[in-house]
Amino acid sequence: MKKKILIIDDKESIAKIISIYLSSDFDLIWFDNPIKGIAWLQEGNIPDLIISDIKMPEMRGDEFLHYLKNNELFKSIHVIMLSGEDSTSERIRLLSEGADDYILKPFNPLELKVRVKKIIQ
Repeated sequence: MKKKILIIDDKESIAKIISIYLSSDFDLIWFDNPIKGIAWLQEGNIPDLIISDIKMPEMRGDEFLHYLKNNELFKSIHVIMLSGEDSTSERIRLLSEGADDYILKPFNPLELKVRVKKIIQ
């Protein structure tokens, strides 16, 4: 049985790129904002990993990470943050708040695949 990955990114093109490289090894589900992702999680769906953008409308990815890590039901879910910001302080903050990895955009999809496999396989 394939492990499940939840992708949260407001850009469908990013979700499609991730899907091209990961769908052969993982079951993927995509939402364009964290609020939809939270609703899906609250329905009882628990992925093995979440890949989340940081800058999104309605709710930022760092707020989503904070929600996950402060919720008993979801705090053990692995999270990779994607960001276009190359900020050392932001990277350190998110990793210390519970992100398993922080990957800069644009990213190499093959590198993402290796990082995902190291975390959940």
